[in-house]
Amino acid sequence: MVKHQPLQVYERQLCLSCLTGIYGCRWKRYQRSHDDSSKWECSWFLILCSSFLLLLVWSYFWWEAHNDYNEFNWLLYNRSGEWSDGTVPILTTTLVGFSYTAFLMILAFCHIALGQQLNLYWIHKVNTQRSSDMKMLVGLDCLFSVCIQSTGPFLHIGAVAAVTALGWLVAGQVVRGDRTRFQVLLLLVYLFVLLALYLAPFAISSPCIMDRADLKTRPAVIGRRGAPMLAPENTVMSFNKALQQKVSAFEADVTISMDGVPFLMRDQTLRRTTDVARLFPKRQHDDASLFNWTEIRSLSAGLWFLRDDPYWTVQFMSTKDRNRAGNQTVCSLLELLRLATRTNRSVIFSLRRPPPQHPRYQLWIKDVQKTIQRSGIQSEQVMWTLDWYRKTVRAAVPLLQQTSEERLPVEELKERSSHTLSLHYSQATVREIRRLSRSNVSLNVYPVNEPWLYSVLWCSGVQSVSSDAPQILRKVPHPIWIMSPDEYCLIWITSDLISAAIVIGIFIFQKWRMSGMRSYNPEQIMLSAVVRRPSRDVNIMKEKLIFSEINNGVSSTDELSIYTEHGYEGYTRDGISR
Repeated sequence: MVKHQPLQVYERQLCLSCLTGIYGCRWKRYQRSHDDSSKWECSWFLILCSSFLLLLVWSYFWWEAHNDYNEFNWLLYNRSGEWSDGTVPILTTTLVGFSYTAFLMILAFCHIALGQQLNLYWIHKVNTQRSSDMKMLVGLDCLFSVCIQSTGPFLHIGAVAAVTALGWLVAGQVVRGDRTRFQVLLLLVYLFVLLALYLAPFAISSPCIMDRADLKTRPAVIGRRGAPMLAPENTVMSFNKALQQKVSAFEADVTISMDGVPFLMRDQTLRRTTDVARLFPKRQHDDASLFNWTEIRSLSAGLWFLRDDPYWTVQFMSTKDRNRAGNQTVCSLLELLRLATRTNRSVIFSLRRPPPQHPRYQLWIKDVQKTIQRSGIQSEQVMWTLDWYRKTVRAAVPLLQQTSEERLPVEELKERSSHTLSLHYSQATVREIRRLSRSNVSLNVYPVNEPWLYSVLWCSGVQSVSSDAPQILRKVPHPIWIMSPDEYCLIWITSDLISAAIVIGIFIFQKWRMSGMRSYNPEQIMLSAVVRRPSRDVNIMKEKLIFSEINNGVSSTDELSIYTEHGYEGYTRDGISR
């Protein structure tokens, strides 16, 4: 007769081992625990959640900040003196940090759902802290408020969906066992956050929530330094490319040469956009206005574009356009004005005053006036933005369009005879735009390179925008999204009601589920283990002892085959007694 001792059986838990191993480096069964997490580990879970939320906001900001990537790189160039795409390391570290933190968050939520004790590995703690520190690289600016105006309604629906899904974990914690202060506090916090999200649309304002009948005319697009994504900026090729994209006007930066020739140059020096380092290496750091026109004209204004590829667009250029770009020279103001005259386009330019040692320091305004008159362009096609000597310029050329780049009261703008205002998009609030529109003051906003920003400004009532990417805005025949207040109200109320119904259903189901588990007796637990019905409370048992006795001549091999069918492995310790 065969006599068996109790068999110790382990259930295979590969997924659970990977879950606890990756999160807390607890790969062995004896290292896992269903005890409550310590306050220290709960604190680290809160730090992990905070880091995830901060990186989520940070990632969203840099995703929407694509409109200003070139401006950011230009600021870095002015500080360092070397051109590089500074957005690449920021975007890379942001993506890695967010993905890493999001993965840890998923593992933590799985621990909570399975009733496992939280025990974040120390390497993860260090990396989480480093990931959250990335947000200190660059401070948020006014772009964030504009982003919220564009995507606020959709972010609200996404936040409601995320918090609703978290209700499963919250309900699982609240309905367990006796009421504790932690459970009550957790429930109150969850309900407060949920209620705040339900009422958030009261604080959300977007210009795209409007009746379609009130939508203004499509804003005109001004080529800012031409089309600098398609050709070297401030060159004849760039302005011709802008014409192909149906721009209504040109915008440029003007500097005065040593011999009084106004030419187009954005930077204070010639280093970034010309090959001055090759032809005049000892003067490469000199002010651009300290060169005469003959020297400036001998420089190449296109080789840098092919070399640095500032917009990652050179690979899409044809061979003909690459050759043409490499042969571009610095463009004079006279060439630009004559091009505008032939194509019936307006011109808006920013004029930089030369340094005091410059021979044209007192005559620079007159040099520009003479150039305007020589070009043959109609005076009303030129938008004068400079505040210096504005009265003198207006007296000499009264038909020039007086444009201000300073945010001033409407009364003062009218005193200066300025009927056009040019502002950075961060200064152009919806209220300011509509106030200027009522006062018959035309507003131009810069820089606008992304369809979402163009759509927001369109719905706000802006008359024109200055863009580095007219080829992109040309493909925006109407705002990306627009809905009436009634439609948005219906979506808002419907999403809130659906969320509330799901949350209530989750709490009821979790309450029923846990009440059923409390009624289990040991025999039911053993039966559940045999048929492998997964249950949170049943799986708390790490080891199961199976007692069996073979009667009427059943062999041990037959018995073990029964266990094998259920996925168990048995081990006997005693021999066969006779």
